[in-house]
Amino acid sequence: MKSKIAYFVFSFVLVFLFSRCEKDNYDAPTSMLTGKVTYNNEALGVRSNALQLELWQHGYQNFVKIPVFINQDGSYSAVLFDGNYKLVRMNGAPWENNVDSIDVVVKGNTIVDVPVVPYFTVNNVTFQKNGNQLTASFVVNKVSTQRNLKSVRLFLGKTILTDNGYNIARSSVEAVDVTLGSPTTLSVSIPDAYANSVIYARVGVETDGIGQLLYSVSEKIQ
Repeated sequence: MKSKIAYFVFSFVLVFLFSRCEKDNYDAPTSMLTGKVTYNNEALGVRSNALQLELWQHGYQNFVKIPVFINQDGSYSAVLFDGNYKLVRMNGAPWENNVDSIDVVVKGNTIVDVPVVPYFTVNNVTFQKNGNQLTASFVVNKVSTQRNLKSVRLFLGKTILTDNGYNIARSSVEAVDVTLGSPTTLSVSIPDAYANSVIYARVGVETDGIGQLLYSVSEKIQ
């Protein structure tokens, strides 16, 4: 009796190991899907890895979303199997909600930009350092009529990944003091510990009722 039990246990282990080997022998995905979140063919800056897109692929037993995080410069990338996907833009971003999905055909390395309509844009951004003060000049333009401007912020950081969550200094100006379409200036004091260091500066536009900001390019300040 013991020998029969041992035989069945041994057979079960062999089947289990064989099935595991079969699963482990699947080829890994090798095709790269890349692109940028854009408005008028220009990439939009965001907080790194705070916003994401979703990819869905129909026709498979495990129908689950594939989250794709957006980098601070508006770019994204994902390693996928070749096939047909639905790309979905998520709510809560500094651009209008859009429930329409984008059909994506991945075949080898594929580039697909994702168009959006931002609530506001920040343009003509320049920085001027004077002693321990850094002054930003910029123009905020209203694009969408769905939301109002809440504030504009200036951030200083130690790396290119500078934003609302990662910074060494910040300042802000409320919407009432910003004239849309006209130059605005905003200054911030550089901390003494970084007075002689390379730092980065970035302007962020805050939309009323939206948690995530839209940012200018993170710029190195010598």
